Amino acid sequence: MIFRALFCAALLLPAPAMAETLANKLFGAAQAPSRQDAMPIGSYARGCAAGLMELPETGPTWQAMRLSRNRHYGQPVMVQFLVDLSQEAKALGWGKGLYIGDISQPRGGPMTSGHASHQIGLDADIWWLAPKRLNLSVKERENISSIPMRSADQLSVTKSWGPKARALLKVAASDPRVDRIFVAAAIKIEICKTAKNSDKKWLQKLRPVAGHDTHFHVRLKCPKGSRLCETQTPTVAELSKGGNGCDDTLMWWVTDYLNPPKGSGKPKDPDAPRKKGPREYTMADLPGQCKSVLASD
Repeated sequence: MIFRALFCAALLLPAPAMAETLANKLFGAAQAPSRQDAMPIGSYARGCAAGLMELPETGPTWQAMRLSRNRHYGQPVMVQFLVDLSQEAKALGWGKGLYIGDISQPRGGPMTSGHASHQIGLDADIWWLAPKRLNLSVKERENISSIPMRSADQLSVTKSWGPKARALLKVAASDPRVDRIFVAAAIKIEICKTAKNSDKKWLQKLRPVAGHDTHFHVRLKCPKGSRLCETQTPTVAELSKGGNGCDDTLMWWVTDYLNPPKGSGKPKDPDAPRKKGPREYTMADLPGQCKSVLASD
């Protein structure tokens, strides 16, 4: 296997050289999960995952998309959540269920392309395209695209938005396993227009983030007993003290974010060290347990 050869070669390197091996190359080469007890290790954007489960490519209420990426592995709690949500989606009339995008690589870790997070098996992307069919071929799953729920100017939702899309988000966010859900700012702004006090508990879990126009990104809490999993900081409970998030911090995404006021940014220090990105992490940047995840059969 390419992965085994790559990792074994890394083991033969002197310690300093191995420390400089890019982690995304090693984790990206892994083709199967480790044979270990399920455990998220580290943080959502700096970690790895032991004992992941593969979401079946097709189920009675879902299909996994872009199979060539080999990123449909998650903690058991995530796989079960996606199955449960797909059943709920069908029940509320969201087509035949769900089209599910990336979860994590077989052993988690940094990816060679795309996501900064999705590293510990507790993140998943769900397409905004409601499935009309659940018998798409492998080729069709590579070529079909989702649909945007946010306008090109980022200021409003598209005509595809409606009560069923809102209901799907409410069902997902109301699940106690969910820590937060990342959506386009325009979506949360639209929901806030008619929000009631009774919506606060689930609505405050919706977080506006750029780049989420064709899917929403679900992040689960660290499962109970996951001693190596780093809880998101600040927690949802801390962020929710001020309300449901329907405030000026939300409107920033369609004002200053799109058109920053002149002189609003602080000048950069040319001598300040540049922060590493996930694709620059070496094994030395990840929790020590990640080495055993790679070494496991």
